[in-house]
Amino acid sequence: MMLEGLYQLLIIHLGMVLHWRILSCLFSYLLLASLLPLLIRSVCLQNLSCRFAATRKALMRSLKLLLLGLFLQGGFIHGLNNLTYGIDVDKIRFMGILQRIAIAYLVAALCEIWLKGSHNVSSELSMIKKYRFHWVVAFVITTIYLSLLYGLYVPDWEYQISSEDQGSSTFLNLKVKCGVRGHTGPGCNAVGMIDRMFLGIQHLYRKPVYARTMQCSLNSPNNGPLPPDAPSWCQAPFDPEGLLSSLMATVTCLVGLHYGHIIIHFKDHKKRLNQWILRSFCLLMLGLALDLFGMQLNKPLYTLSYMCVTSGASGFLLSAIYLMVDVYGYKRASLVLEWMGVHALPIFVLIACNLVFLIIHGFYWKKPINNLLHLIGIGK
Repeated sequence: MMLEGLYQLLIIHLGMVLHWRILSCLFSYLLLASLLPLLIRSVCLQNLSCRFAATRKALMRSLKLLLLGLFLQGGFIHGLNNLTYGIDVDKIRFMGILQRIAIAYLVAALCEIWLKGSHNVSSELSMIKKYRFHWVVAFVITTIYLSLLYGLYVPDWEYQISSEDQGSSTFLNLKVKCGVRGHTGPGCNAVGMIDRMFLGIQHLYRKPVYARTMQCSLNSPNNGPLPPDAPSWCQAPFDPEGLLSSLMATVTCLVGLHYGHIIIHFKDHKKRLNQWILRSFCLLMLGLALDLFGMQLNKPLYTLSYMCVTSGASGFLLSAIYLMVDVYGYKRASLVLEWMGVHALPIFVLIACNLVFLIIHGFYWKKPINNLLHLIGIGK
């Protein structure tokens, strides 16, 4: 098969995952990493100057994603029901989806540029040897993540909320009682503690998903008034794309990089599918086993079990699309998805970040509430 066909396959898959609400970010890391070998292969990485040039390009791409993420998800845009914009830099959100992708991409790119062997691949074992340092990096990152998540002591902590009362702002200090180690609940986990320590609580996401749980909302699973016995952490900021959880997202990217290596080094359809399916099955079973024995699937914390299950599911979906498009040749049905994949970043910017809806919302009749979005029930 031509490399162009493989590239189209991965692009189609990337387009598909834009509509997978829960797994979209994970699939993006996996497939972005899968493209790396194809993109970097044309560069003569045995030459030191070429490696430095490739590193420079990877750094620039990551920086662009970081800056775009700060603009789109840092708080500059105020949401569907607010036509204003602007953000106090003292309260800007530092992390986000694009920032996490930038970090994961950069680590995977540097591994591909600097940490692969020079010998040829003739078997599965020789491929593992060629990229053994990639797996060392993945193991070290996973070890650091697990050690911090389950080993750090989380003390009691406080945060401040403001409320409007008869035209004046009042501030209320809330205390979250923790004093635990290895807790993975919403209020007392090491992921949130590290973000509060290094990023600052004022720079975290202010609408975390746990605000819609039964503990924190009378209208659960939607936002709503607090129950009378709501825990003190219900209104606390928490970033689902935080620093520690981004470590495991990087491991997901390295898994995707390995899927890309299979494309490059094995040309037979059967060998590729067998290797993808075997690895995906092992990852899926490992993730489910970890969840069964207490390491729960947890997207906000990006636990090891969650990484394994979603990476395994991604591999199965990749195998199915490969079988459909490249083996059996059913390409016509995937043209729309291919187009979406080619324009994945603009679509993410316009749709996932609500820019299209904000533009439509900007046209109203006499009052801002009289707009097309409100008429069809979006943004209420």
